[in-house]
This record gives sequence, C-alpha cells and structure tokens, in this order.
Amino acid sequence: MKIADQTTLAKSDTLLTAGNSLTELTATEFLRIRAKGQISALDYVQACLDRIEALDSTVQAWKVFDRERAERRARQDDAQDPQKRGRIGGVPVGVKDIFNTYDFPTSMGSPIMENYTPGNDARVVSDIRLEGGLVLGKTITAEFAVHSPGPTKNPWSLDRSPGTSSSGSAVAVATRMVPVALATQTGGSIIRPASYCGIAGFKPSFGLIPRTAMLKTTDTLDTVGFLARSTDDLQLMFETCRVRGHNYPVSETALNEASRQQTPRRWRVGIVNGPKASYESVRVKSAIDDVARKLENAGCEVFQHQLPEPYSTVHDLHDTIYRRALAYYFKTEWASHADLFSASMHEMVEGGIAITPAKYMAAIEQQNSFRQRFDAETEAFDVLICPSTSDEAPLGLHAPDLPDHCLIWTFVGAPVIGLPVLTGSTGLPVGLQIVGRRFADYKLLAFARFAEEVLLSRTAQ
Repeated sequence: MKIADQTTLAKSDTLLTAGNSLTELTATEFLRIRAKGQISALDYVQACLDRIEALDSTVQAWKVFDRERAERRARQDDAQDPQKRGRIGGVPVGVKDIFNTYDFPTSMGSPIMENYTPGNDARVVSDIRLEGGLVLGKTITAEFAVHSPGPTKNPWSLDRSPGTSSSGSAVAVATRMVPVALATQTGGSIIRPASYCGIAGFKPSFGLIPRTAMLKTTDTLDTVGFLARSTDDLQLMFETCRVRGHNYPVSETALNEASRQQTPRRWRVGIVNGPKASYESVRVKSAIDDVARKLENAGCEVFQHQLPEPYSTVHDLHDTIYRRALAYYFKTEWASHADLFSASMHEMVEGGIAITPAKYMAAIEQQNSFRQRFDAETEAFDVLICPSTSDEAPLGLHAPDLPDHCLIWTFVGAPVIGLPVLTGSTGLPVGLQIVGRRFADYKLLAFARFAEEVLLSRTAQ
C-alpha cells in the first residue's frame, strides 16, 4: 500500500504533488507495471530527472546528478532480456553523499572532501547496481553526516528543517525525484528526516547492512538504511542490500528463526513512555492516543510501556561514544584542516578529545549491557511505538531538534520503521516510529504493513 496520502495536506504545493504521474509510482509499483511491458526504465528515469531539473533549484536535495549517464543506463537495462533483470532493475535510486561511488565524487558535506573521487563503490551501492538499480546521483548530507546541515530545504515548508544528516535523500523521495534513497543513522538521521518530510524510513538492525567503503563516524552506532514512500519499497531495498550467507551466522540464523520473525498471537503493541516524552507536543500525544485506539479496534493488544529509569542515561552515553569516535576518526583532518570544520563540528571534536579512553570503554560496556537488556525486555511485546519526533519540523534550517527517543533505538541496535501517519502542532507531518527486537526485521516489516492498512484506511474514512 502506498504511503502518499499525506500529500493531501499540501495539495496546492507543487513541490509535493507530481506534475508527471509516473513519478507517483513507488518502486514496487513500477516493477509490477514494467513486468507487464507497460512502462520502460527510460520512461520512469526521465520522469524522475524532469522532476529533479524542475525542483532542485528550490529544495537543493542533490549534490550532483547526471542525466545523460542515467538515461544511457536506463536504455541498457531496457535492452536486457527481462528474465535477466535484477531485483530492482530500472529503479532510480538516490545515494547519500557519504557512500563511495566510482562515477560521482564523494564530498561528505565538507569542503575538506570536496570533489573527492574514491574510485570504487560502497558495498551497498555495488549491491544496488548488481540488482539493476540506477544511481541518478548523490544527495546532500550534513557535514560528515553529523550536525551542521547543508542547504536542503523542507518541501512542506521551505523555512523549516528537513532533518539533518539524510536530508537530501529524504527531500528527493518526498518530492518524487526518486522512489527510494540510501540513508544512514547514528542518532536519528533516518527516522527524523522521514518524519519531517512526510515519508517512510527504515533503520534495520545494527549489522545487517554492510558499511564497507563509506564514511564511518562510530563503530557501534552507524547504521545504513532506506527512505521510501511505502513499506513494500523499504523491504525491496532491505532484500537488495542486507548481508546473507554463512559468513554472517548470527544474523542469518536470526532472520530465519520463525519465533523471532512471526507472532503466534494477536499483535502486542507497547506505547512508549520514555525520558523524552515530556517534549512531545499536545497534538502529537493526542495523535498517538488515536493510533492506540485504532490498533486496539483492529485487534491488537495495546498497553503502556514505561522505559525503566536507566534508559534516562542513554543520551549521555551516546554522546560520550559519538564525540570520542569523531575525535578519533577525524584526527587527520583536524590536524590539517581544523579551520574548515564548522563550529558545531569543532565543539564535537574538541569535546571528544577531552574524553579519556577509559570513559569511552565504560560507555561501550554500558551500550552492550543495554543491548542485552533490551533484547530480554522484548519478550513482553511484538513492537513498541512512539512518535518519530516530538513535533513537526522546527522553524529554521539550522534549528535544533526537540529531544526525542530516536537515538535510544540506535543505541540498542534495534530495527525501527517510521511511517508518515501523524501530524504536528500546525498540521505538518510527523512520523509514527515502530520499534522491533534486534534481528526481528521481518516481523517489524509485517507489522508496519499491517499498521499502514489500519491507520491509512481509517484516516481515509
């Protein structure tokens, strides 16, 4: 089921309503129609490129794209034997500008890396190309995917934040420039831009998507994920990019474990009350109450889930790990180009330098304990839900986000999906965040599909 219904909130906004109906197609809808011979990859790619050329001067989602190259590859894909097409053959994809690409520079949102050409593809980019995906270009990211945002604007309201690190990918998907895009999350940088831009986001379990040949900021937090306009598309990208086989025995066993991926009972859904709940706006709290009622009416067992008090320490522990890791990974650039770092990156790196190795290792031990603890606690429910963000996108491209619970789920390595089914204080989009047990990604996807049907069909009544 397509999650495009929130565009009705901004029917008059041409940034969010496609001039060409082909760009309204999700990737899975395109593949279904193409299999019947009713559309070509070139048709779909040209519609997306037209959209980019029409809108990007306004929203600035792309660092670079190449029309001629994209059209040439689409023609090559169309010329292939249909039986030999890959899983995502002919699907246009946006790539966040922190993944290596052999045919585009990788600037990572920093003047230090401007026009850096790595000469290879990140493994996820290689996986996408091997399955027939067409990389249209690189989407704008924050400086080194941390806090200092790029020029990208929120298409719902150009004076509001589009989210930080994965903002270019989110805006490219929201404005129908591409149906799917690569993103990453170290704190909340998949789920938060998805929430602000009214689209779906998926951060899979930590460790399921390879991180070879891409920017690394932390060893225990960085997670690759996806932005799209439907759960079907999120699963399509997950299947294209996830690790497989005997070299990954833990995750391979877990992903094939029926008791972890299915529920033998009606859905048990916990409504999260956590350390940042006090920041949630009145309208968002009311929307969550409404979601709970609808899920209960649809047969779910819904209950309140109070996060135990120790979870109030997670944000500080995350900060310790993140700062120390940034100071380590950027020590070369810091030594040679400190003057080219933003003020916020200065503050993060200087703070990290002051953190002792002992304090860092203690925080890592705490992270491991929290992962084990959260896994044990998941016996009580199938999924947890909470708002993706405490309210809609804040005013100002550089405005700080209200505190929320995103980074808690990153910290414990849990899979999360954000669906655009809530609204904030002035009616702009807010995501519903759905959290699963680590490596229970298929169960999470199944519930997200169920929630789409329940919440969007009821909304339409």
